Amino acid sequence: MKSKRVVIGAALAAAMFAIGCGHRLVASPGEHTVKLYRDEATYEKIKELKKQGGPIAMLGQMGAAFVTRELDNHTPVRIISQDSEGAQVEVTDGPAKGTQGFVARDNLS
Repeated sequence: MKSKRVVIGAALAAAMFAIGCGHRLVASPGEHTVKLYRDEATYEKIKELKKQGGPIAMLGQMGAAFVTRELDNHTPVRIISQDSEGAQVEVTDGPAKGTQGFVARDNLS
């Protein structure tokens, strides 16, 4: 009876691990890293600045360098929450393990 509980518990734990860690970051074509923003509001603000063009877009590019963290392509992550723009994630392995932030929807598999 006790061994049956252990087997069931191990199977449940393995299933939860597989479900929770099945996502990875995907770099945009021609890039090797993915930008991890502090939060969705920061992502939206930088996105708007870049959209305006001219000197304002340059400010957006420079701002992104200060408020983002570059993560390697295929970095494993756990999705904390998700919406139409992207997802709040936590890095589950590698040098940035435990880091949380927001990534665009296109950079998540």
